[in-house]
Amino acid sequence: MSDDIRTKLGLRPVINVSGTMTSLGASIVVPEAIAAMAAILPQFVEINDLQRKASAIISRLTGGEAGFVTASCSSGISLAVAATITGPDLLAIEKLPETSTDKNEVLVQMGHMVSYGAPVDQSIRLAGGKVVMVGQATSTHRYHMENAITDSTAAAVYVVSHHVVDYGLLNLKEFVEIAHAKGVPVIVDAASEYDLKLFLAQGADIVLYSGHKFLGGPTSGIVAGKKELVRNAFLQNMGIGRGMKVGKESIYGVMAALEAWEKRDHAGIREREAGYLNLWKQTLENRPGVTALIEPDPTNNPLDRMRVIISPEEAHITAWDLAAALRQGPQPIIVRDHEVEHHYFYLDPCNLHPGQETVVASRLAEELDKARASNEIIATPIEDLSRHRFDGALRWPD
Repeated sequence: MSDDIRTKLGLRPVINVSGTMTSLGASIVVPEAIAAMAAILPQFVEINDLQRKASAIISRLTGGEAGFVTASCSSGISLAVAATITGPDLLAIEKLPETSTDKNEVLVQMGHMVSYGAPVDQSIRLAGGKVVMVGQATSTHRYHMENAITDSTAAAVYVVSHHVVDYGLLNLKEFVEIAHAKGVPVIVDAASEYDLKLFLAQGADIVLYSGHKFLGGPTSGIVAGKKELVRNAFLQNMGIGRGMKVGKESIYGVMAALEAWEKRDHAGIREREAGYLNLWKQTLENRPGVTALIEPDPTNNPLDRMRVIISPEEAHITAWDLAAALRQGPQPIIVRDHEVEHHYFYLDPCNLHPGQETVVASRLAEELDKARASNEIIATPIEDLSRHRFDGALRWPD
């Protein structure tokens, strides 16, 4: 029998070329974090004191005055928003999401109103925040935001993600400038971002990171920023944060992952990933109806991905059917297909165990050869993707 725990559990042994996706388990946890979690699990600790130790490490790596670990970046949004509404008022913290103040409006650019698996605005509403959308989906100007700020504005949230509209909106520096001119704190959702210092350096008051994506820690979120706001966010653990609590193993695991981040051979990792991308590019070269482009990350993380563009008439298969074919079989390959209706998907090289890159190349060749051998174009109606997208979730646990 295979030593792969997934096989023993009856789970599919998927290969992840989608990225640091929560639905796939986010990332490969670094050995340092695994060792730290194993070491602390048998022991009792005073959690608030352990969070103080985490705060010192978070501060050092982010440039923030303080920080703590929570259940997820989504939790961090709710806790940070709640902090701006309640301050340190313990009774107000207990009453959330009901608020005892009219100062509960939270500004978000309309082009940032995205879903990361759940809507951004829901994380705000859970904290008692009233979402005020600024601008239009593809354009926000200074006057939009300046006129949206009132005496009821508690905070402004800025989302950094490949899902947001990437043109026509206010950049973070301008967003901060406008908010701070009227005394409004800025919260940045930077869940999947590589640079741990950039957003606080650009003026954000609180920044939220995932502990389990690029950092390779356990499932968790990191809250970092100005001490008073971080403290007020931490106090929410006596209210809405109770359901978002994090265990000793996650706190210590994140601490270890952060320290490992300082020592990581980032250049060496990028070089290895470039080798994977070149292998896939060679595999796809000169194939009818297939174009392979190596592209930089859209939010300026220091990494590249491969865009695989499919012309169904020549390749005899659509991009979405190829993605579906790769998901099948004894070695399922999960690609990044959030824009597949535009006839392409991405291959992300960041979460592979050694040797899996060759499996990906072989499966790509196998499925493309099979499609070309077909006399007809394999083309499931694109509408079926939407019609059946949530079938599995709605049938769960069956």
